Amino acid sequence: MNIYESLGVKNLINCQGEVTRLGGALMEQETIDAMAEAARYSVRMDELQAAASRIIARVTGAEAGYVTSGASAALTLATAACLAGLDVGRMNRLPDTSNMPNEVLMDQRQRQGYDHAIRLAGAKIINVGMPNFRILGDEAYTTKWWEFESAITERTAAIAYFQVPDHNPPMEEIVRLCRKYKLPLIVDAAEQVPPMENLRRFIEMGATLVAYSGGKGIRGPQNSGILCGQKELIASVALQNLDMGLTNFEAWEISPDLIPKEKLRGIPQQGLGRGMKASKESIVGLLVALQRMESRSSTSMEQLSRNIQPIGEMVKGIPGVETEIRALFPGSHPMLMVKLDEAKVGKSAVEIVRKLKEGEPGIYVTDMLAPFGMIFISAVNMIYEDQVKTVGQRLVAALKK
Repeated sequence: MNIYESLGVKNLINCQGEVTRLGGALMEQETIDAMAEAARYSVRMDELQAAASRIIARVTGAEAGYVTSGASAALTLATAACLAGLDVGRMNRLPDTSNMPNEVLMDQRQRQGYDHAIRLAGAKIINVGMPNFRILGDEAYTTKWWEFESAITERTAAIAYFQVPDHNPPMEEIVRLCRKYKLPLIVDAAEQVPPMENLRRFIEMGATLVAYSGGKGIRGPQNSGILCGQKELIASVALQNLDMGLTNFEAWEISPDLIPKEKLRGIPQQGLGRGMKASKESIVGLLVALQRMESRSSTSMEQLSRNIQPIGEMVKGIPGVETEIRALFPGSHPMLMVKLDEAKVGKSAVEIVRKLKEGEPGIYVTDMLAPFGMIFISAVNMIYEDQVKTVGQRLVAALKK
């Protein structure tokens, strides 16, 4: 009996990939061992985050970095840093942003549920562009850089950009605009790793702060994230997230690598990000996972493809079933596509999805295209031979008449 069974929680096999609702990506043993070791010792959290900053800066090419409790927390802390800077008085007021620049510009077409993370800091999101407008028949209108420029006022605190492939306006145009008006650019790149190159790409393009998930492609703890970027803004993040304690300012101990004490008028109160603290175990786990990814000693794309290949071979030959291993976009984790000719199989893809979920253990596949006869098995969590075998056997049983 494993720990989950002892709690009365059913095990499942997550073939959907890094999704949070199913626990995210499975961590590698080296990461798990590092977290267990970290749990045996006590450290000053500011010193640990300073060490994390050095490692993240080296990997990403940013001036500094910080380990957060997920990418959503990274966005909230990034926004809080842009609103307050190193002004301790403003830090203590957040999320009250009256009488200070508090507007964050965002393309209307990028608006989605993760907007809450930005508004949580006290920012007001200003929509840029025209919603649901069509030109030349079905061609969608795309927001232009000059529409961002026309929305900039003395109330503008930052521009937020949610990175997705082929989005308009191109990020390069927004970077030029931010430089012209001396505005910070916050980039949400939560799901943009892999490929590994994206850990440096957005900083090199000119982003001020970039947020990544630690529990997706990096394979760190599910409740971890990375925020990297401008050193002074990362210092503001640390001041609003760490436990500052109650002490005399002159006697206050804080890592100078992380926070420039000489630029502060006093010690902030427990900041807006206090409830988003990352544990020492999560910080260490994230750093180990990140360094393994940097050295390419973590599970490679080629290995992941080989891991799911046996599942395709097991269903090969079943009438009406076609398989293909593919990445949804260049550099992303491979997936096994199982396409059904439902008339020949005698069952719909939706029925197959349901049968897989109902078994013991439940198997959860990506089913967004099931109404069109396709299901997908992500390779991310297919790192244990017994689970690969179980998925293959259960899929064969579900497909056979």
